[in-house]
Amino acid sequence: MASLTHMMPVSTYLGNAYHYNDATMFAQQATVPYLDAGQQTQNFSAITTPSAVTSGQTFLQVTPAGATMQAQRHPITHTTRASPATVQWLVDNYETAEGVSLPRSTLYNHYLQHCQGNKLDAVNAASFGKLIRSVFMGLRTRRLGTRGNSKYHYYGIRIKPSSPLNALSDDAQVAMRQSPSTQKSSLLSHRLKPAARLDSADGGEGSSNSPAVSADQQAQQSQMQQHQQYLGDVTQGLPEFEELDLKDCPLPEGITDHDLDTFVDMYREHCEAFLDVVVNLQFTLVESLWQTFWRHPAGDDKSGSGAEDDDKKDVGDDGEYESRLSQSKLLQLCEYDPVITFSKACDHLLYQTLVEVLIPDVLRPIPASLTQAVRNFAKGLEGWLVNSLDQIPKKMADVKVTTCSAFAQTLRRYTSLNHLAQAARAVLQNSSQISQMLADLNRVDFANVQEQASWVCQCDDHMVYRLEQDFKLTLQQQNSLEQWASWLEGVVDQVLKQHEGTDEFPKAARQFLLKWSFYSSMIIRDLTLRSAASFGSFHLIRLLYDEYMFYLVEHKVAKAIGASPMAVMGEFVGLGSALSMGMDAVENSLLTEQTDCTTKLWFPGH
Repeated sequence: MASLTHMMPVSTYLGNAYHYNDATMFAQQATVPYLDAGQQTQNFSAITTPSAVTSGQTFLQVTPAGATMQAQRHPITHTTRASPATVQWLVDNYETAEGVSLPRSTLYNHYLQHCQGNKLDAVNAASFGKLIRSVFMGLRTRRLGTRGNSKYHYYGIRIKPSSPLNALSDDAQVAMRQSPSTQKSSLLSHRLKPAARLDSADGGEGSSNSPAVSADQQAQQSQMQQHQQYLGDVTQGLPEFEELDLKDCPLPEGITDHDLDTFVDMYREHCEAFLDVVVNLQFTLVESLWQTFWRHPAGDDKSGSGAEDDDKKDVGDDGEYESRLSQSKLLQLCEYDPVITFSKACDHLLYQTLVEVLIPDVLRPIPASLTQAVRNFAKGLEGWLVNSLDQIPKKMADVKVTTCSAFAQTLRRYTSLNHLAQAARAVLQNSSQISQMLADLNRVDFANVQEQASWVCQCDDHMVYRLEQDFKLTLQQQNSLEQWASWLEGVVDQVLKQHEGTDEFPKAARQFLLKWSFYSSMIIRDLTLRSAASFGSFHLIRLLYDEYMFYLVEHKVAKAIGASPMAVMGEFVGLGSALSMGMDAVENSLLTEQTDCTTKLWFPGH
């Protein structure tokens, strides 16, 4: 009876160990997704006058200042959130002038310093770009410098001669750009509408005419703030994107260099907005971001009431996008190979950043509610994107969906790995279970296991024996989960050391995963046949270690080939669906469409 008790299904064991069951972990719940519930009943009014505010920030329709330039490209009709002090600061320190320009990064650095000095919440670079275009009508963005070593500038604006900003050194600007407190504040708070935020300690940002925040909304806001404590470092924002490499490809008819620069600029802003809403855990806004950027008809329909509709109005402005780059030119660019390659590389960087923000440490305990929110987000991503791209050329759409699928799969894998880690942590901290596992493991006939596995794996007998002894010793020492993780990484490093710096490294890493999985399955088989009392514990540990080995190898291969883990896995999305079509389809489509990129990535030199 004791053995039957210990051989309970692993799903039951997981639920008992971590208060987490299959229904909540592996299935889409029938409840409203996180941060979606409650929003449907909110109906906050937009604040339109400074007098309605009790603290520093408001929604303003900014009045243009110093608009001496000719031929405004388009009127700014969107509402930009900014404090009156910020608008006045812009007017006091900058002026329009013909034939001059300022680096976009320099302007933003000045703005961050202003916010820090006045204790204001800073918006991100994309939102600041909208603000400054609202204040100084007619500004244009140009990329100045040689291709490959160029920076984006606002053309037609300069610092006033009397401004103290002229004395700000470049070192101070760089330090300000990397200020953790300022950037953290920017990314974590600027998307939250003032009326929707909880009142701050100094009196809050609401108005006497705003509806009161309900207890449910306060609880939701409190939970979101707690969840943000588990997010990764966002102070550095997105990494720099690669330059758009034309590769001597002629421009499409009617497309100019300026159109290319505009697309690159807009795509960067779009990715920054994506990061922004994810950092704020506003997952439901991602679909609106995509629809707006890719000019999906649903993106034009932003009528309605409620806080969710108000938030969706903030994610973009179709009119502004159209005035900067028409839909017809966007569609042309989506069939231009250099642009497709550029967007793919940008998506890999964006998604890798998002993974590192949402799951910075796969072993660190995180709340089950946050895990479920991330899994719900991952489940909806592909459908949202496919719907948003239904008018985009297939070539671009396929690339976008492939990279997004890799992102969604990575989120699902990492959340599952994190869940397994927390369940296994309880086992590794239980002395009686460890003792039972050691006793059962010592009964396993490892010589027989090695004989059966050697023909398939052809591994060094001495290496296998050392790993067996190290495993038993580490188990006997009752090491923590983190110590086990270090041991597993040491195993990977030891096995792959001889292949470091060679073209064989990716292949050797993949072969190691297969061999590790085969050996562990043989050991689990032996434990099963012996009705080992600790079978459930071993099965859980095996699941965790297999997943963590995959995680380690994925990152080491990415490092070896100089790519991000997202780029590595993105090349293999779709292999499973291709295999399910049958061998003929695999030979006709998989081998012709995937072999080239697979060979370059995993087998460089072959």
